[in-house]
Amino acid sequence: MKQTPVVVTDVETIASSVLTVPTGGEGFIDITAEVARFLKQTGGVTGAVTLFIRHTSASLTIQENADPDVLADLITSLRRLAPADGGWRHTIEGPDDMPAHIKTMLTCSNLQIPVLDGALALGTWQAIYLIEHRTRPHSREVVMQFMGS
Repeated sequence: MKQTPVVVTDVETIASSVLTVPTGGEGFIDITAEVARFLKQTGGVTGAVTLFIRHTSASLTIQENADPDVLADLITSLRRLAPADGGWRHTIEGPDDMPAHIKTMLTCSNLQIPVLDGALALGTWQAIYLIEHRTRPHSREVVMQFMGS
């Protein structure tokens, strides 16, 4: 993964960076360590990290990181909700594109995570994931921004 340089401005602290995430096709990619590294680079102690994905066929979520069956079951659920053979009209980019748009609409394009004592305030079993909804590999961009002190 590749991250652009962190830009820090005054007014307490506002810092922004773009994380580029290569995907291998449909699935979950844990980006928690990259977000934590970004937070450390900002020097932020209290505030929030906001994440925004710049795509309409991939999304973000916070989910369990202990049992991989959770992620497998979530993929199965999303496939059931938006199957590739659903009779979609939008097929110009392939049969997986319209289902990917639906899956993105059902999940999140942005997240906000509180920062306490210089750390992401995630629960013990929580991780931040980029969800690739397309079957082929892509390069995805996540805008990361810290606001606080």
